[in-house]
Amino acid sequence: MNPFPFQRLRTRRAPAALLLALLLAACTAAGSEADAIQRGDEAFARGDVAEALAEYRLALRQGGESTDVLMRAAHAYARSGRIDEARDHYARAIEQDGKLADLAVSDLLRVARAAVDRNDEIRASAAVEAAIRLEPGVSVSGLALPLARHFSATGQFGEALPWYQRAVVEGGTDVSPEIQLEMARVQEEIGDCERALLVFEEVRPRVPASRRSEVDWHVGSCSFILAEEAREAGFAEDALQLYRSTIEVGQPPHRISRAWFEVGEILATRGECQAAVSAFERAAEEDMGGGSLGQQALDRIDEILFGSGDGPC
Repeated sequence: MNPFPFQRLRTRRAPAALLLALLLAACTAAGSEADAIQRGDEAFARGDVAEALAEYRLALRQGGESTDVLMRAAHAYARSGRIDEARDHYARAIEQDGKLADLAVSDLLRVARAAVDRNDEIRASAAVEAAIRLEPGVSVSGLALPLARHFSATGQFGEALPWYQRAVVEGGTDVSPEIQLEMARVQEEIGDCERALLVFEEVRPRVPASRRSEVDWHVGSCSFILAEEAREAGFAEDALQLYRSTIEVGQPPHRISRAWFEVGEILATRGECQAAVSAFERAAEEDMGGGSLGQQALDRIDEILFGSGDGPC
């Protein structure tokens, strides 16, 4: 007879007791996760986003990364302005269920639009960029232009340009000349006069007469800059056409005398002596201040007429 009958009973019941303990622990964990989610939802409903986020994070620690909790946490992060963390949580949810991408992107764009309404373009930009990273082809209609203008106004022209390009694409054939002009000015600011000039020349006939001189100034300025670059690179014919573009629009005024002078030099090099003299005469006339450039132009005329210079003329 076993002198310790209860010991054998306890031994037989030990696995059952252990199983019961594990089940209770699992139920407690599941209950804790559900409780945290419920508390988070209640906090969110009363507008306490920080408290809601804390509860959702607790639920993630207690129950693992289920998509419903990840999406709740991501939304709370987005509402809190913590866009990078929102995108990270959305991405983790999308990894489990790709169908959630549309919901995630819509939420981020909703945050972006609300930020634009509050003139918070920094947060709007972050939210839009996060949405694009989740879904590269997403439309950001209505957001590109305010973001472009914000970055342009703050001198961040490199940041502004892609948003202007999006705004122009979204506008299609109905895009306004004003938006195109703004984009061209940004291109000019970052040193891309070649593309800027194409836009300025395209929209020039479409702007009101009251703004034509403004556009002409940019056309003339970019033409002159490109002419200088072409001449330095040895493309005299291209330079000649660009200098003449500056002369044609008469802008900027302080560039006209130099443009005529450079035209004269190119023509003299080509042996077109009379045309070169005429160009130098115009250079002297346009140098109204009687500066050194005007005197140089007169000296070049003497060299051509009296044969004291080098070259064909």
